[in-house]
Amino acid sequence: MQSNEALYSAPSWRLTRWLADAGPGAPDDIRAALIAQLHGSLPVFAAGAVNTIAVAAVIAARKQTAPFIVWLVMEIAICLARLLVLASAHRKAREHRPTPTDLHLLLAVAWSASVGFGAIASLASGDWVVAMLASLSAAAMVGGICFRNFGAPRLAGTMILLSLGPIIPGAALAGEPLFYIVYLQVPMYLAAMTAAAFRLNRMLIATMRAERENSHRAHHDALTGLLNRAGLVEALGTRLAARAERSFAVMFFDLDNFKPINDTFGHAAGDEVLKAVAARVRRVLPDGTVVARMGGDEFVVVLDGVTPVLAQETGHRLIAEVAASYELSGEVRASVGASVGIAMSPDHGAEVAELLAIADAALYDAKSGGKSRCCLASVETNVAALRRMQQSEPGGPIASAA
Repeated sequence: MQSNEALYSAPSWRLTRWLADAGPGAPDDIRAALIAQLHGSLPVFAAGAVNTIAVAAVIAARKQTAPFIVWLVMEIAICLARLLVLASAHRKAREHRPTPTDLHLLLAVAWSASVGFGAIASLASGDWVVAMLASLSAAAMVGGICFRNFGAPRLAGTMILLSLGPIIPGAALAGEPLFYIVYLQVPMYLAAMTAAAFRLNRMLIATMRAERENSHRAHHDALTGLLNRAGLVEALGTRLAARAERSFAVMFFDLDNFKPINDTFGHAAGDEVLKAVAARVRRVLPDGTVVARMGGDEFVVVLDGVTPVLAQETGHRLIAEVAASYELSGEVRASVGASVGIAMSPDHGAEVAELLAIADAALYDAKSGGKSRCCLASVETNVAALRRMQQSEPGGPIASAA
């Protein structure tokens, strides 16, 4: 089943890649989010389109000459094309199909060039009412361009230049000396708004980085880099909501004879073992498998699309991998074992807390039977786990997983 998150394609043409570049050092996930932001929403687009078409229509009705009729036709054609492309992009993004990002960006540039064409034609006409209306419209668009597209500051700067820059040659064509002040005003305004787009871009990327880092810290174990309890609960909840029809295994395991390592060699050595265990577990499991450290020497693996037999085979591979000796700092070697308890969804439960409790109970059975064993939950395990859940106090390890 597909995620509900809309996914917009990155631009593929050299020009559009350059226009949409977010700047050096931006991670791929942030670049993808900024591309999505460039598509904006249909109501925001509609407001700008209505304004520019209305201005072009009013001026064309007043002047009724070829340049202004051409401008009106250009505005209608470009805005209609942008609307169709934007609607298509939103639909395809929701369906996780390639989106027309390159065309969307080029049409945005074409639209700003059309605004600039209207400004220069209006100034050259000698009609000061028309010139004022077109210039005010172009200036008004600049703010929206900057604050809507600063995720791609090069695109914002290009659109600002094309929409407002033509006022300078337009002032020259008007032949009115009073207009020559725009030779000073427009470059300063262009520079200020473009610089603002780049500053806002840097601020946005810094904020997005901080949000992602905070989210990562909130959902990952600082020592091993695996998911923590909160991250595991979220991942399990997502699987239960999206893949209720698919079977998956929840494998709860902890280390046998881990405490003597801390007692003999110190907690730093124990941390080395925990990091090495995490690396071995990730190595033996398929890419994308959810692996979490619950705390101490307890770990959980969520294995998708497996039968109980395959889950048990994986559990035995984990035990064998973890049991190999560890070479610690100072030429010290240490050994630990592992015991594994397995609960299957949906056979053993359809709730996060229920699955964790049953897998934990199966782990207890494995350790009670002699350690370094792998046990699949049974009816007796389920009953014991559910009884323990009912007796668990609020805030305990099982309650906190709910």
